[in-house]
Amino acid sequence: MVKLGKTYRGRASTNYRIAIEKVEKALRYAYRDRKAKKGEFRALWIQRINAGVREHGMTYGRSSMFEARGIELDRKQLSELAATEPAVFKSIVEQAQAALKA
Repeated sequence: MVKLGKTYRGRASTNYRIAIEKVEKALRYAYRDRKAKKGEFRALWIQRINAGVREHGMTYGRSSMFEARGIELDRKQLSELAATEPAVFKSIVEQAQAALKA
């Protein structure tokens, strides 16, 4: 564990007890933040999808019709389409809107 702290500054790199504490704390933060990163990306994808569907007169809440229409794209794929392929995303939204009307 002390080898993990060799790049720390001051006593945290040379003093065994302090190095152990700092490394353990860093590992706890790394574990927590790996979990938090997933939630942050999900929120980003939802924001992108919402921005894309609002251009076509829908909201993200109503976009649940994607699944009802048989469009099996996850949030990551839909947000990527909304950001990079607006024409393809528009056709998907139109399919979902047709399902809403029916």
